[in-house]
Amino acid sequence: MLYFDNAATSWPKPEVVYETHNRVFRQGGNAGRGVNQSSLRAGRLLFETREALCRLFGIPDSERVVFTQNVTEALNVGLQGLLQSGDHVLTSSVEHNAVVRPLEYLRERGVSYTVVPCSREGILDPADVESYIQPNTKLLCFTHASNVLGSILPIIELGQVAKRHQCLFMVDAAQSGGVLPIQVEEQQIDFLAFTGHKGLMGPQGVGGFYAKPGIELHSLIYGGTGIHSQELKQPGIWPEGMESGTRNIPGIAALGAGIEFILDEGLEKIRQHEVNLMTMLLAGLRKLPEVRILGPQNPNRRVGLVSCMFDRHSPEAVSLELDRRYDIVTRAGLHCAPLAHKTAGTLKTGALRFSLSYFQTEEDIQSLLAALASVIGG
Repeated sequence: MLYFDNAATSWPKPEVVYETHNRVFRQGGNAGRGVNQSSLRAGRLLFETREALCRLFGIPDSERVVFTQNVTEALNVGLQGLLQSGDHVLTSSVEHNAVVRPLEYLRERGVSYTVVPCSREGILDPADVESYIQPNTKLLCFTHASNVLGSILPIIELGQVAKRHQCLFMVDAAQSGGVLPIQVEEQQIDFLAFTGHKGLMGPQGVGGFYAKPGIELHSLIYGGTGIHSQELKQPGIWPEGMESGTRNIPGIAALGAGIEFILDEGLEKIRQHEVNLMTMLLAGLRKLPEVRILGPQNPNRRVGLVSCMFDRHSPEAVSLELDRRYDIVTRAGLHCAPLAHKTAGTLKTGALRFSLSYFQTEEDIQSLLAALASVIGG
């Protein structure tokens, strides 16, 4: 199998991720539930993964790192916790539904939001964002990179805009974590949401967020935290008070192993490999007839995914034939991001997306291009 759906879930993982998940799953233990050795060992694994995230993202205090089951939950905690009736939010026209749908929910409760238009290629101008600031704008919420167009948004400049206007800055790092440099203090990021199963090379079912000290949030879930159990009210202590119930200890430990792998390899090396493969893929796609590439043409302005359209074939039909005839996995459809497809002009049709991995080779790209040429030429 050739797997080109890494923007949905990366595969394969580093071998140490599989080994760590298996080991921790077999050894048992529940963090914060007693003073037995198994419980303490599980708590240590959570702490070590928080610390690894701090090293990767430049987070100064691991107590401000909270684990969730995915980036969608993390974004919901942030948006629903920060915003109140009368507040205004700025976001972009390439956002995922993980941002747009919570904002629609909050709109019914008195929160307003404005979608700042990107170019057809998904490029966002920070000056345009600044022009949409209102007196009641509380939050700038932007994806770091589009999961449809691949375009990288200028989060450094957006953080500066937020700071100038005394707004909070939230970043969705679902497509950038583990590939692009993220330093929360240098980039003025007040709230960073991440997922574990994509670029961070961990398993599904693990994500989380960082919230700057001073930001107070309420959890979406209340219950057992392992601390202050005599109190009926939810404790306000971070991170435990934000993580009710049993956490996915094997998954979080495996995520930590994935992050350590990234730190050992180095972001620069990982990103350069991605750019090299993307350059080859873009060049090959341009040679194929009837292929229209979405997003920036410059590989340095996008993350490792390429969506495209075809003159005589539907994206779904091409994806199905690649899977059936060549055992090549891709993703067709709207990718849970209708705003991005509306921006690209593909809302009615969707698109076919190829997304890359650190473990892929140039030979994999050549095989994909040959199979695609056969499918659309047949």
